[in-house]
Amino acid sequence: MSRAKSTLEQWRIIQSVVDYGGYAQAAEKMNKSQSSLNHAVAKLQSQLGIQLLEVKGRKAYLTEQGEVLLRRSRHLTQTVDDLELLASNLGQGWEPNLTIARELIYPMHYLVGALQAFLPHSRGTRVTIIDSVISGTHELITQQQADIAICGVPPKGFIAESICESEMILVCSPEHALAQQSVINDDQELAQHLQIVIKDTAKEKTIETGWLKSEQRWTVTNFHEAITILKNGLGFCWLPAYLVSEDIANKSLHRLSLIGSTSRKIQLSLVVPNRDRQGPASQLLESLILKQHGLTRL
Repeated sequence: MSRAKSTLEQWRIIQSVVDYGGYAQAAEKMNKSQSSLNHAVAKLQSQLGIQLLEVKGRKAYLTEQGEVLLRRSRHLTQTVDDLELLASNLGQGWEPNLTIARELIYPMHYLVGALQAFLPHSRGTRVTIIDSVISGTHELITQQQADIAICGVPPKGFIAESICESEMILVCSPEHALAQQSVINDDQELAQHLQIVIKDTAKEKTIETGWLKSEQRWTVTNFHEAITILKNGLGFCWLPAYLVSEDIANKSLHRLSLIGSTSRKIQLSLVVPNRDRQGPASQLLESLILKQHGLTRL
């Protein structure tokens, strides 16, 4: 393996000379003598056999070759800086990766708001968001596959913080036969029509919740697929009110009125599956999610 002719310190020096407009200015910013910077750059040019800088008056300018090499050197020094920062963060217990399990009915804008506040302090932590449904969320919690989870009824044995309520409403196309009735008198009438349901994301045993009496059912993986089907005049579905309020307002979807069940309200909670292994990044993100709902982390 051949040894590098140059050092990272030499490239940092030449970057500073260019960024600050000369040797004197760079020496002041780096708290080094001007002669040491001159020597470092001269040695680098000699080692590479290429002139990187030329001085005109009191200012140093890059040569064409210098521009190419300096641009590449910035990537190199930034990579090393990031590596050293990562090592420092790991040494402090700061997590390099976080996984969030989000029950599909949880309004995404809350999570985006929390992540937006988290980003400037994230120290490069990578975040993975898993959209989950019903027992799929429970599975992620019980198997500790998520650092933070937002779910409906939490699994037994796990402490949860109530954060908000999600309203589910009955929706179909304005052209659907059900939409022609001002009020649907009983669920037997609903059962005669196609129902669109969202698939439970659990890999093991799944739980059926909600009203599922229709003989004819189509199962999809997310609400957006369900909405597309509904807008084509097919079936009915229970959907989060926040997700379809605009469609109902512009009459591309129709809200059904059902005697005895005008809506279903589901309490959503935040769960940290394993408090013992929770690190500072997870703690910060948890507090920012709670803040979105006017709550604080104790």
